[in-house]
This record gives sequence, structure tokens and C-alpha cells, in this order.
Amino acid sequence: MKKEAMQAVLQKIKEYDRIIITRHVRPDGDAIGSTKGLWKILQLSFPQKEIYLLNEDQSEYLEFLGGESEPIDAEKYADALCIVLDTGNVERISNKKYSLCRELVKIDHHIDHNPYGDVSWVETHRSSVCEMVAAFYAEFADELKIDTEAATCLYAGMVTDSGRFRYDSTSGDTLRLGGLLLDQGINTEVLFSNLYLKEFEMLKFEAYIYDKMHITENGVAYVYVDREMQEKFRLSQEDASAAVSYMDAIKGALCWIAFIDNPGEDTVIRVRLRSRFVTINTIAENHNGGGHACASGATVYSLEEMQQVIAEADARVKEYKETHEGWL
Repeated sequence: MKKEAMQAVLQKIKEYDRIIITRHVRPDGDAIGSTKGLWKILQLSFPQKEIYLLNEDQSEYLEFLGGESEPIDAEKYADALCIVLDTGNVERISNKKYSLCRELVKIDHHIDHNPYGDVSWVETHRSSVCEMVAAFYAEFADELKIDTEAATCLYAGMVTDSGRFRYDSTSGDTLRLGGLLLDQGINTEVLFSNLYLKEFEMLKFEAYIYDKMHITENGVAYVYVDREMQEKFRLSQEDASAAVSYMDAIKGALCWIAFIDNPGEDTVIRVRLRSRFVTINTIAENHNGGGHACASGATVYSLEEMQQVIAEADARVKEYKETHEGWL
């Protein structure tokens, strides 16, 4: 089935002279790496085609991987193929003109609650969509081309979405495909410097989070990154979202949550949920979100709803600890 889906994607690519690639809003490393990696592979492999990477929300995150296409006239969408990567539902597609395209391809690794696309290739066991694009290249290496730049984009997304190959979605196939990308000459020292070196102010923000975070009775760590905190440290939305990763090493805490004020919308609080062992995507689904079993996002609209999320997570962790052994 996997090979049939990959073959269907390749066939659609071959059928069109104009291809538009896009991803989800507020992109993470996998969304950025997979779209830029596929864009570069297709440009190398099909130089006669018009291939664009077009998103309506631009992000400074991973900007060292290079820029994207300039906007094109809406009329050009009518006879184009749109490929959407790392996006579980159409509401989160960054380029809202996707519906103008003749056909739509979905490539994703999230649980397929909201199927869409004329062709859909979804593999929920994959560590990242970047891994899927690497597998796509490997499957059709006799027809597709890759270079160091494309491999670096894909490897960056694989590294960030797998927690540097620590999460349980990492498989032997993940590492084999990572090796294939490394063989393209990726400068890992430069890559990891760009990914993980921090500005001095961000280190102070991290220390501030440790002072402001809380933990529930049953082991849910959480922090509220309000507007005042964002202004104090001059945080972008990506910087503020990083707060969730600062809480992942607390012994006994099986879930950690960052609540982040959205400066552009008074009542909107973005939620980043992460967990170890415990399934939390259903909690996110209760609050306008979703995602992976142990890594999800949601949106709440009041401090009261924020407390509801904390209470639901605390009950979920309590239940897990009471019914499982060997969870540390």
C-alpha cells in the first residue's frame, strides 16, 4: 500500500507542468524541512516544470535553510497541482489558494482524522514527513535527484521532529534514511549550530521558565507564557513555543504543557502538549486541536479553559500511573 501511494504521488507530479507546494500554518521544523526539501528535489529532477513553494505565513524559524518562492498570480493555480505536506486538515493549510488548484496531494504522518486530497499518502508510524520525503526519493532514486541542500532541509526536519532520534517513532528505517541523507555531504556541525545554539536572551528566558513553571499533584508540568513575558524577552511565537521543551526532563512528570498568549488575538491561547508514555492527543482534540499520541497542539479561549486542559491532563497521568508499572 505504501509503494502504491508513493507511485500515485509521483504519477501526479509527472502529469503537471506547474506544481505548488505548501504546508501548515505556524510551521515547525518538519513542515519547513519537508516542503523545502521536496521543492528542491523536484526542481532538480524536473527542471522543465514550474515548481513553487508558496505559503501565506512566513516564519523566521530555520531561515538558514533558504527562502521560498515569490507570490504568483491567482490565475496560475487553475491548472496546477498542489502538494500539501505535514498538515492534518485543510483548515491549517498555509496557502489558502490551495482550493484553486486542479488537484490536491496530501503527504502527512498525523492521524488521518480529516482525510482530503485527490491523492493521499499518510503513514502515521513515520517520525516525520521529512522521513517520508527521504523514503520517496530513495524509492525512485533512478528518476529523482537530490543534492546537499535538499538533504540538509530533510535532515533538519527529521532531527527536530524526532527529538534528535529520541522519540519512539524513530525506527531503523528512520536511521537508514538519515544515513542516506548524510551521504549527500551534510555539514552537521553547521546544521546543529543553527538548530541549537541560543542567543543569550533566550537562555535567560529558559531560566525564567524554570522559575515560573508549576507541576500538578500527579505529574503535569505547565507554564503560561503570557504577553508580559513575551514582551519582557522580545519573543517570537516560535521562541515562546520553545518553552514546552524546557520541561521535558522533570522526573515523575509524564506530561508537560506550554500555554502561549497570541498577541494578535485577545482571547486566543495556543497550547503545546507533550508527554512521555501517556496518550494526550485526545485531550488536544477536546480543545480545538490534535496531533500525535505524545505531541499535540490545541487552542483555548480563556484562563478557565486553560485550567480544564491541566485538569484533564492531570487525570490522564494519574490514571496511567495507577495502571502501569515501570514508568520511572
